[in-house]
Amino acid sequence: MIAAPPGVRVWLSGGITDMRCGMNSLLLRVQEGMGRNPHEGDLFVFRGRRGHLVKILWADRLGVSLYAKRLEQGRFIWPSAADGTVEITAAQLAYLLDGIDWRRPKRTWKTEALPTIRSVG
Repeated sequence: MIAAPPGVRVWLSGGITDMRCGMNSLLLRVQEGMGRNPHEGDLFVFRGRRGHLVKILWADRLGVSLYAKRLEQGRFIWPSAADGTVEITAAQLAYLLDGIDWRRPKRTWKTEALPTIRSVG
């Protein structure tokens, strides 16, 4: 799990990306395709055609990092190319990386109703 700094912005590149792309190709895609500056400290996430692999590009003040995650089962939930670039929160990114639908996460438990207190008198 990537520990994202507080206030970081996370951008999903809608559609599919060629997962043979390396750091420099993805930096160029951020600048030209997404119209963003990759050196502002934001996270940029890309998904491959089969949907089981994502790459995350992160440029901090020291350099550029490229992370990859592959799901052994299932696929990452992803916006279409028509949606363009989608901004999500760091919490939604955590859901996405765990293979959970980040658009509508569901609780695995239900709260129980508290008993009603009746006054005696």
